[in-house]
Amino acid sequence: VDFRNDYKTMDLTYMESVMWALKRLWEKGLLYEGQRVLPFCWECETPLSNFETRQDDAYRDRQDPAVTVWFELEPTAEDPEPLRVLVWTTTPWTLPSNLALAVGPDIVYAVFEKDGHRYLLGEATSPTYAKQLEGANLIGTLPGSQLVGRRYRPLFPYFASTEGAFVVLAADFVSTEEGTGVVHLAPGFGEDDQRVCEAVGIPVICPVDSRGRFTAEVPDFEDVQVFEANQPIIRTLRDRGVLFRHDSYVHSYPHCWRTDTPLIYKAVSSWFVNVVAVKERMLELNQEITWVPAHVRDGAFGKWLEGARDWSISRNRFWGSPIPVWKSDDPTYPRIDVYGGLDELERDFGVRPADLHRPAVDELVRPNPDDPTGRSMMRRVEDVLDCWFESGSMPFAQVHYPFENREWFEHHYPADFIVEYVGQTRAWFYTLHVLATALFDRPAFKTCIAHGIVLGADGRKMSKRLQNYPDPDEVFATLGADAVRWALMSSPVLRGGDLIVDRRFMVEALRQALNPVWNAWSFFTLYANAEGARATLGEVGSVHVLDRYILSKTADLVGAVTARMDKYDLAGACGEVATYLDALTNWYIRRSRDRFYAGDQPAFDTLGTVLEVLCRVAAPLAPMVTESVWRGLTGGSLPAPPVNSVHLTDWPSLDVLPSDPQLVASMDRVREVCSAAHSIRKASGLRARLPLASLTVAGGGASNLEAYRDLIAEEVNVRAVFLRDEVDDVGELVLTVKPSVAGPRLGADVQKVIRAVKAGDWDRQGDGTVVAAGVVLQPDEFELVLRPADESVSRVLSTLDAIVTLDVALTPDLLAEGLARDVA
Repeated sequence: VDFRNDYKTMDLTYMESVMWALKRLWEKGLLYEGQRVLPFCWECETPLSNFETRQDDAYRDRQDPAVTVWFELEPTAEDPEPLRVLVWTTTPWTLPSNLALAVGPDIVYAVFEKDGHRYLLGEATSPTYAKQLEGANLIGTLPGSQLVGRRYRPLFPYFASTEGAFVVLAADFVSTEEGTGVVHLAPGFGEDDQRVCEAVGIPVICPVDSRGRFTAEVPDFEDVQVFEANQPIIRTLRDRGVLFRHDSYVHSYPHCWRTDTPLIYKAVSSWFVNVVAVKERMLELNQEITWVPAHVRDGAFGKWLEGARDWSISRNRFWGSPIPVWKSDDPTYPRIDVYGGLDELERDFGVRPADLHRPAVDELVRPNPDDPTGRSMMRRVEDVLDCWFESGSMPFAQVHYPFENREWFEHHYPADFIVEYVGQTRAWFYTLHVLATALFDRPAFKTCIAHGIVLGADGRKMSKRLQNYPDPDEVFATLGADAVRWALMSSPVLRGGDLIVDRRFMVEALRQALNPVWNAWSFFTLYANAEGARATLGEVGSVHVLDRYILSKTADLVGAVTARMDKYDLAGACGEVATYLDALTNWYIRRSRDRFYAGDQPAFDTLGTVLEVLCRVAAPLAPMVTESVWRGLTGGSLPAPPVNSVHLTDWPSLDVLPSDPQLVASMDRVREVCSAAHSIRKASGLRARLPLASLTVAGGGASNLEAYRDLIAEEVNVRAVFLRDEVDDVGELVLTVKPSVAGPRLGADVQKVIRAVKAGDWDRQGDGTVVAAGVVLQPDEFELVLRPADESVSRVLSTLDAIVTLDVALTPDLLAEGLARDVA
């Protein structure tokens, strides 16, 4: 981490670049002031962006009172009798601000008569009110469209004189999934409420202050916090006889991600970035980004862009980058000035600020040039910027662009690569993309890894506040930093999955990857020092079959890890290294022990060479272990060119390693055969030193392993190895037709094919196709499985075309030899 050339969002240079960005948005017509209903934290006393309510754990279960009240429609010539409309809400505190009701024009509403009163609610919702409507008579139904335009009497008197209010409106968001099919609208406290009411000229009324308390406009509940006002409001409704039902409701509710306070939705004046104006271009530029995992592009990120709304960027806080907007304090002489840098401030205010924070920046005041009286003044709006605007400005603000480093920025933007967890698709990734599109008409980054969520042992997001993770110092001291690094990078978290951080999976990383590297190095040094041997690194001329195999296997490793890295698939790269280490330690070294005991120089040269290449390949994944091993192998440096760290070497070149794909394929087949045999031994309780009579490999071109017959016999400890290309009596091919796949193509013939297969009337052609009852089956229409005759002593290889069978019968001769081996 480069602390000498760091940047901070509170630096004067950074803040000036942020000012420039605001000014550019203003010039492009993408910055405006407006009043919108926004999620609002009454503890922070500030609005939040819509994406801040999508932070992890922002939504959590909360129990709120749920009330159903009735509003009485005013009589009309067509309907002169009183009609009570039932309305359900989980926010009783918004009822004093009710200004309209909303219905679905196509929803069917039912009218019930009970105790001399008529009640209306959605027909589909009436069963949920069976208890309250017991004894009532259904007297008719009508579509919601017939209710639109009807007026009603307000529940509370506070805003009874509001022009155009207390009317039934049509709204597309009304449903009968819960509630009554009628929604009460308080345009000061609901986004949809505001939209529908503003369309018909009903004003926004918001009698709640920044602390979430009622103002004097609602005198009966003045200075009462809205959530605390729920119960007294419910009591008032009951006393007035308009409460139809009262119960509680558990629902997922948004909370402030900073304070854990339940939010309210409240109409506030805010400055907005007009994201909707650039949304289509944002979607186009998203297609140029390489996302890992790929589905994030059109999934989590793409879907979020499709639903993007204008971004509220002003916050009622003290600390942060100021919004560089100055307004006239007298609306008679309106004027707005937006500043894009220190030079512009110095030009108009006569001083060059050394600090752009409050309160210093608020002291910059000047007469309004548009006021001929000279009395009105230009004063900065008090708000500061959303911190996510600063985060989104990072690519250019970190280098004080455009005031400095113009050429550097043009050559380093978009960024080649960024990484953060998938939740940032609604935060940092998003704000970077918004500003990059609006300011530069290009993406902010070329490639992005959106990893999964790192969870603590308790299943919650890993958090410094919760301390729900293993102690890092203890883990580093006992397992090593490489174990933590490998565990994280080899896990599903880098492919978008979630990860529970537990000490056990770090121990597994040690066992799977780091210990094998260190054990191979320890083995090498033990026998090289014992023999006084020194390996020639880079020597690849050995003719021994095991040396040729591991050298070619190493070439495959370099190619595979390079391809994975080029695709930003770090978990896949870890998997390639782990697979290679199994071949190196559990096959090459173990099968070559006698050669190392004997001081075989080609064996030392080969092992030293592949270890040095392995260190370079695995260096990004396990930097500390590979550095230690590499320094030991090279004596601390390489002479030409002089390099003293594995991290300063070149990435391995495939040109210097021999490649023999046929040998690798055959030897890997041999390894799998031996692994299957060991599995049978273990299941049968037969120890490795106990010799057995024979091993048979049948099918799958087993005869191609003839050159490795002795190697297999020695590894598995059998006296004879039989290789047959036909499965004969050790197993059979079992064919199963997939009716759900074959049926649509074959129609009625599918039953004829199934019957033929069950009767054994089928044949496998030379090209691998299957014919049953004269019908050629497509590859996805059937499943062909090789099934052993005796599964207790046989295993099917992963290619599903060969069976390994071990003769587990014991004779006195075999038992005696086994005892002799034990004694030896």
